Amino acid sequence: MEFFLFVGFIAVILVFFILSYNSLIRLRNQVQNAWQQIDIQLKRRHDLIPNLVASVKGYMQHEQGTLERVTQARTTAVNANGLYEKIAKENELTSALSKLIATVESYPDLKANEDVQSLMEQVTTTENQISFARQFFNDLATSYNTKLEVFPNNLFATSFGFHIVPLFHITETTERDLPKVDLSSK
Repeated sequence: MEFFLFVGFIAVILVFFILSYNSLIRLRNQVQNAWQQIDIQLKRRHDLIPNLVASVKGYMQHEQGTLERVTQARTTAVNANGLYEKIAKENELTSALSKLIATVESYPDLKANEDVQSLMEQVTTTENQISFARQFFNDLATSYNTKLEVFPNNLFATSFGFHIVPLFHITETTERDLPKVDLSSK
């Protein structure tokens, strides 16, 4: 009788670990898929940036520093290795690109140029898609990270090769600032 109880207890523990392990595998694969969706959008953005920079370069003689920052940020983002580095470099590129977009908006000649407008629309659409993909990634990564950290998964998850996944977040404090709106008539 004791033998059957012992075997039953071991079977229950084994089933629990199998179910937990499979659940972690499913979540990890979903996180990896979500990252691949981001990666597709990042590739599109990386392809659009040189065209945008080339299109606005002639108009923005006084903004060469902005253009160089975008170009440099793109280069470092494309060459980034590992998830943590990619996230950090893509955040830098997002910041540089948002400054370029804001600068382009202040040039009436650029706003009137159909090629630039088309590129700006494509970049804006891509940025929106990246934002949605990042949100989805963060949601899945949070679920995965939580599952790794809760008891009893935290006892065995790292020994089976499961590791916390980094999240996308705002890195520059200026991005957290509220926009200044002046509604006073001048």
